[in-house]
Amino acid sequence: MSTRLGATLLPAILAAAVALPAVLPAPTWAQSNRRFLEPPSNLPRIQNGVVNLDRLFEALKVAPDNESAKYVENRIWAMWIATDSDTTTLLMSRVKSAVDSKDLDLGIKLLTAIIDIKPDYVEAWNRRATIYYQKKDFNNSLADIHQVLKREPRHFGALSGLGMIMQELGDDKHALEAFRRALAVHPRLEHIPDLVKQLTEKVEGRDI
Repeated sequence: MSTRLGATLLPAILAAAVALPAVLPAPTWAQSNRRFLEPPSNLPRIQNGVVNLDRLFEALKVAPDNESAKYVENRIWAMWIATDSDTTTLLMSRVKSAVDSKDLDLGIKLLTAIIDIKPDYVEAWNRRATIYYQKKDFNNSLADIHQVLKREPRHFGALSGLGMIMQELGDDKHALEAFRRALAVHPRLEHIPDLVKQLTEKVEGRDI
């Protein structure tokens, strides 16, 4: 999966990040009210070495219903967020407080500090990509999504976020591809099946 991703989506990310128009078209109402997929506030406690991430992704693919899928999804989020660094845990809690108080710039500064000391901590990149998206800074959001997917190609949150940005930039083809990759990992991902259906009709019904 990572090979195909690198050959298709990652070049699209980099191309979009350096070629954003000076003035973006106004997003539709539906687009302007979208949010990146984020972990729930109350996640299960995961003991190191007890839960295998690969097995969780296998379970996610075959979850028989939405409730079962959400149960597995929350455990994946918990593993992504888990860290053995007390400093990272403290800074991530301050990021949440900053974002809750609408101080997005402080949130970015704190996440940058985390990335500086722990560059392989995927959720710092992912959370910063989310905040950049909230600020409509698609260039930096795409750059951070690239870093997330380079470290964890199965990150359904980053893949769905990539699709949202591509769609807002008018690149429906790559938006559809990103959403499909997200569904390949998480077939019951909330809202994404409807977006795939809409974009499939739009993209595959015209000459690209």
